[in-house]
Amino acid sequence: MKQIFLFLCISVAFSSTLAEFSTEDCWALGFNKANLLCSSCDQLPKFNLDILRDHCKECCHPDETNTKEQIYHKAVLEVCTCKFGAYPQIQAFIKSHRPAQFPNLQIKYVRGLDPIIKLYDKDGYLQETVAIEKWNTDSVEEFLNTHLVKVTDDDYLRTNMV
Repeated sequence: MKQIFLFLCISVAFSSTLAEFSTEDCWALGFNKANLLCSSCDQLPKFNLDILRDHCKECCHPDETNTKEQIYHKAVLEVCTCKFGAYPQIQAFIKSHRPAQFPNLQIKYVRGLDPIIKLYDKDGYLQETVAIEKWNTDSVEEFLNTHLVKVTDDDYLRTNMV
């Protein structure tokens, strides 16, 4: 009888370590299971958050290995200045030194528009539009660093065509 009880205890403990957490479990731990990629869990040690890594791995989705980050030649950040009060992070990004880091970024003021980034290919055709109203200044900068072609000073005049 003791052996059966011990076996049941071990099998329950073993099966619980192999099972993924439910959406509710992940939410209680502070993770959004629907949007969490496993590559994000691998970044936790950089911020001294090793303790969260195992739980994060139980809540994440594997990254698609075939997808390559799309790189664009030009970006246009469009926003209405009348909405700066509603989007202080976007206003802070625009008024900071950060846009100067991206010579192929144009800031365009469009009346009544919530903030978006339009991404263009090398021929100037619109490829993608991204809503950024919930982003902070660091998110905008990281996105541009990831998705915009790095421009050298020599290329600046060729890429800044209006």
